[in-house]
Amino acid sequence: MTNIIIAGAVGLILSMLGTPLAIRLFSRRGYGQEVREELQQGGHHSKRGTPTMGGTVIVLAALLAYGASHLAMLSTPTVSGMLVLFLMTGLGAVGFLDDFIKIYKQRSLGLRSGAKALGQLVVGAVFAFLVVRHPNVYGITPAETRVSFLRDIGPSIGIVGFTIWVLIMIVGFSNAVNLTDGLDGLASGATGVVLGAYVLIGNWQLRNNCIDQLGPNCYWVRDPLDLAVVAAAVLGALIGFLWWNAPPARIFMGDTGSLALGGVLAGLAIATRTQLLLIILAGLCVIITLSVIIQVGSFKMTGKRVFRMAPLQHHFELKGWAETTIVVRFWLIAMLCAALGLGLFYVEWMPR
Repeated sequence: MTNIIIAGAVGLILSMLGTPLAIRLFSRRGYGQEVREELQQGGHHSKRGTPTMGGTVIVLAALLAYGASHLAMLSTPTVSGMLVLFLMTGLGAVGFLDDFIKIYKQRSLGLRSGAKALGQLVVGAVFAFLVVRHPNVYGITPAETRVSFLRDIGPSIGIVGFTIWVLIMIVGFSNAVNLTDGLDGLASGATGVVLGAYVLIGNWQLRNNCIDQLGPNCYWVRDPLDLAVVAAAVLGALIGFLWWNAPPARIFMGDTGSLALGGVLAGLAIATRTQLLLIILAGLCVIITLSVIIQVGSFKMTGKRVFRMAPLQHHFELKGWAETTIVVRFWLIAMLCAALGLGLFYVEWMPR
């Protein structure tokens, strides 16, 4: 438990102090946000030029916090923790390239969609290849070739099927967090509550792991404590960043942050064997992604739009809702989704 606290505290301090430095550095270099033309008619014209790529602070602070926790406890990083951090960093690098192209070419679109998807797939494929290897002394690997909900369920879907499933999760959730971004503090708060849930899940799995106490509800998870440490490190870094990203934001996380955060959520879900549960825990991101799918599908099939604009948060903006109203209400939805997911996770432990 001590290393969870250390990771969260160090991540918070580094991000809180490091973000103002990033703001000054990015401002001097002109690394400002470009805004979609449709949004410039609203209040978003004032956001043009706000420093972006703040996700670099989140990633670096989380990595340093994770290392600091192990250094303080004189412990060795685990394969599970390192793989999740690799996924976060790799997708953050893809997002960084996307952000840099936007800034360099002074436009709201960066990497072409095909190139961006290719980068996500390459990082995801490496993760999928490694996550079913590296067994510990008990033969437990970071993941099994099975789909999971509260734990692994059903038969093995094979290495090919599992790889495809992992890639769908990684690309899906990294893009889902990316779509949730767009209003000051929205993605930071929404992903923060999910990370908080994974701190609790990892700690609970540690206390009820099958190695220490074999039972009907125990968990065959390779490194539950270290996964909680990873979640705490990223959560601490995210809270420190949110201090400066809250409305009115002085810096944006950019695709660097949103892709990295989506990757860490997918990685935690895969390594804690709660893949399908993530759909509920990160319900707000799923709802926002569905709004885009519905909008595009409706327009292609009928030529009509369901929402004034997608993603969903911009629909309410165009209806006249204040930005802070949308952010706070969406945060509440995110909290309810996380609470529902945690409730489902703990329900099998309730006395019958």
